[in-house]
Amino acid sequence: MKIAIQIIFLLISLNFVSCKSVSKEKEKINKSSFPTPRGIINDFSHIFSQEQKAQLHKILYDYEIKTTKQIVVVTVDSINPYTNIQKYTSDLGNNWGVGSKKTNNGLAIVLCKPCKKIGIATGIGTQLVLTNSICKQVIDKTIIPQFNNEQYYLGIEKGILELIEQWQP
Repeated sequence: MKIAIQIIFLLISLNFVSCKSVSKEKEKINKSSFPTPRGIINDFSHIFSQEQKAQLHKILYDYEIKTTKQIVVVTVDSINPYTNIQKYTSDLGNNWGVGSKKTNNGLAIVLCKPCKKIGIATGIGTQLVLTNSICKQVIDKTIIPQFNNEQYYLGIEKGILELIEQWQP
C-alpha cells in the first residue's frame, strides 16, 4: 500500500512538472514576436520576384475562393527564439489565424533560407487529409530537390500544387 501511495505521489509530481513546462512554453510563444502578416504571400526574406509573388498569390487566392481552404507562404531570415521550424510554423499559423476558425482548414508554409529549413503546418481540419507524413513527403521529394538547385520559387510552387492536388475532399 505504501508503494502505491508513493507511485501516485510521483505521478502527481511529474504531472505538475510537465504542466509547468507546458505553461512556460506557452509563455515563450506569447512573448515571441512573429512578423505581421501581409496577406497570403509574406516574403520577408525577399526571395521571390514581384512576378513570382503575383503568380503564387493567384494560385493561392484562386484556391481559397474555390474551396475556402487557406494556404499562406512565409519566408523569414530567422526563427528565433525557436530551434524547431515545425513548431515555429505551427505557432505562426495559430498566431496569425490561418484558415477558417470554424473548420480549422489552414496550411502554413515557412521557409527560412539562412537556416536551411522549411516547415509545413496544418490546421486540425486539414490534418484529416494532409497528414504529417504527406507533408514530409512533399518537402522531401518535391520541394527540397528544387531548393538544392537554388530554385526556391519552383520548389514552393511545385510543393503547393502537389499539396492542393492531395487536399481533395
